Amino acid sequence: MSKHDRKLDQAARAAWLYYIAGETQHQIADRLGVSRQVAQRLVAMASEQGLVSVTIAHPVADCMTLAGRLKTRFNLEYCQVVPSSGAGPEGLQQMIAVAGAEVMCQTLKRETPQTIAVGSGRTLRATIEELPLFDRPQHSCVSLIGAIASDGSCTRYDVPLWMAEKTQGRYFILPAPLYADSEQDRALWCNHRIYRTVTEKAAQADVLFVGIGQVAPGCPLNVDGFISDDQVATLEKQQVAAEMLGHFIGEDGQRVSSDLDARLTSVRLTSATSRNVIAFAGGQEKHRAICAVLKGGWISGLVTDEESARFALAEEEQGKTLTRKIC
Repeated sequence: MSKHDRKLDQAARAAWLYYIAGETQHQIADRLGVSRQVAQRLVAMASEQGLVSVTIAHPVADCMTLAGRLKTRFNLEYCQVVPSSGAGPEGLQQMIAVAGAEVMCQTLKRETPQTIAVGSGRTLRATIEELPLFDRPQHSCVSLIGAIASDGSCTRYDVPLWMAEKTQGRYFILPAPLYADSEQDRALWCNHRIYRTVTEKAAQADVLFVGIGQVAPGCPLNVDGFISDDQVATLEKQQVAAEMLGHFIGEDGQRVSSDLDARLTSVRLTSATSRNVIAFAGGQEKHRAICAVLKGGWISGLVTDEESARFALAEEEQGKTLTRKIC
């Protein structure tokens, strides 16, 4: 890489932190290990060189390399990695959201009718909030997951409705709680005509946009009332690392059976998928979850951050080394 390219690379990092993560120039200087004056010049350079428009046009070289390695290692069709650079959780989520919105736009801007299936979660909602408005009433948005908790309340992260509002298209809600009260109760929900209609539509979706959740005390499923503290403890003992649409995934990437399975109403996902499933997730608390999902081949595309990408690649390499030693 030439000196000029390295300078552009650093300017792009500064632009991500300043325009997307909302960092001050003093904070950027600390993150990048430069003086405040240099940080100021880098932000100005990003604007002068045309790196900043509605999006940041110049990708960071390290991020591009990591994305390429993730695609190759985990057989992904699409991958984008945003800079971490010591950004805080809120800034990092915002960067993933902005990059993720660009990915979503590739589908939403199409003239031909698209069926878009959407999961739930904070990062997914933040991503949809970054979308511009589209005049695409021909598109349909389908919920992959019920948003009703055991007490009858609805989660604030019922994001498919937000997607439908952005596209001005039709919205199909999955009429069920995430976990029914019993196996018999699940049968009642899932045999309803409307439920079957929506899940059939989801099965034919052109693309699925999902989040990746971690399983730990205080995780979103726990905080929002879908699973209890005792259930979290049991899942941790089973070495569950990730959750997608209520499906629990172990550290080895395989589905982990639990007593919740018989009550789960969300749309079925499978490992080693051939479907167009794009996930949006990042941050240290999700490192193990992202790694598990990648190992199992649950997704075909990923938008994440540098540190999460490096963790997944390091874990995969460590696993291969251990396997070679055993053999």
